[in-house]
Formats: sequence, C-alpha cells, structure tokens
Amino acid sequence: MLPWVVSRTSLPLLSMRCIACRSESATIGDGKFRVNANGKLLDVWLLAHCTSCDRTAKLTVHERTPVKSLSPTALDGYRTNDPALAASTLLDPLIAHRNRFTLDWKGVWNLNAPPTPLDHAWPIHIEVVFEDPIPVRPDRLIAYGLALSRNEALQRIKCEIPLRRPSNTGFNFTVMPAE
Repeated sequence: MLPWVVSRTSLPLLSMRCIACRSESATIGDGKFRVNANGKLLDVWLLAHCTSCDRTAKLTVHERTPVKSLSPTALDGYRTNDPALAASTLLDPLIAHRNRFTLDWKGVWNLNAPPTPLDHAWPIHIEVVFEDPIPVRPDRLIAYGLALSRNEALQRIKCEIPLRRPSNTGFNFTVMPAE
C-alpha cells in the first residue's frame, strides 16, 4: 500500500467579515495571544488581523475561566505566544464555531506522495492520511496525485467514501487498470 500524506504548508486564512472595511478574510499572522486577568479569572483571545485594512479582531479562546482550570503548559503558551498553540487553537472547530469563522484552505496544503507507477502491477492500493483537518475533495486530490483528469480518475478509482464531497479524514482507494 502506497502512503499519501496531506499536510499544511502554512496556516489558513480566516473567512470572517471585517467590521471596518467589510473585507472577507483575516489572518492570525504570527499567532499572538492576549491574556487579561480579572482576579482569579482569565480571558484569553487569539488576535486576528484583516488582510485589507490590518484591523485587529479578538477571537475568544477562554472567557472568564478560573486560572486553576487551565494547565500550566497552556498558560505559559498563551503568555509566550507559542506558535504551535496558536495553530492548534486556530484549527479547533469549537473556536471557529464560537467566533463564527471558517478556514480558507486554498493554496496552504501539500500532497506528499511517492511517484505512483501507473504501469505497475494492478491494482494499486493507496492510503491517504491527513496531518490536519484539511477539507479536500477526494476526486480532486486523487486526480492531482496521479496526474490524471478528474474524469479518468473517477473511472479508474474504487473507494468506499463519496469522492465528490470534501473529506478531512484519511481514506483508502484502489487504482484499477485503464480499460
């Protein structure tokens, strides 16, 4: 079975409307957090910047949370603006739902795949693994990885998941010989 790995090359843009210029996209840039203490309660935000006017918006991570309920590692990460913590916070679907944004994955992922010998013994089994929850249509991914047209890929592929619906979880497929 040949392994294919879908990985992100950078952090995706956020699809959210800017209140100043009505632009549709923002970025978290370097991944800065803002932490505000009020007694024994903390508010933590991830700062996002509009791609058009550079206005700063705050994405709520924790709101009025007791300090003792957060792990010391997380607290230290918020205070030092840990890039890995910023990335995992941005990719958290609960944070996206709470702050009403979606992620725009166009151009920020890569397919790491060994060359697939299409003249090799048939059938060829391939396993696709996602390092991050990147929504990609399997038919487009397979056509790109095999350097085939999407029509030809759909004719030669056997797979148990719907190929025309975006997926962000791993799957297996089999490439059949050309007819």
